[in-house]
Amino acid sequence: MPRPLGRTFEFFSDAHHLERITPPFVGFRILTPPPIEMRKGTQIDYRLRLRGVPLRWRSEMTRWDPPHGFVDEQRRGPYRKWIHEHCFREEDGGTRVEDHVTYAVPGGALVDRWFVRPDLDRIFEYRRHAIAELFRG
Repeated sequence: MPRPLGRTFEFFSDAHHLERITPPFVGFRILTPPPIEMRKGTQIDYRLRLRGVPLRWRSEMTRWDPPHGFVDEQRRGPYRKWIHEHCFREEDGGTRVEDHVTYAVPGGALVDRWFVRPDLDRIFEYRRHAIAELFRG
């Protein structure tokens, strides 16, 4: 991203920006009222739709390391396991943003291959384009 590390981290650490970079087909809405003080232990409730099924999701910040990254883990939601690591580092006068997701789904490999993984690929591809558009040099 063509932004300094601190400003990039500030954007991604504001939970309400998630709605701006999540595709409309997910129907993503934050239920936790603002302001949300981000730190280790913060829990955030969301509403979303996966394949048209309405779901509630609760995540907890399990690591908080400004401006280098943070980790959110699902505490309630559709996955058996969901750990999302957000990493930020200075690179070429801007900031490299990386997402690392570890997850497990009910139903195992076939459900993941045919349903979950394609949806996650679409969500993160949308996110990549939305971020590029928001932060166009």
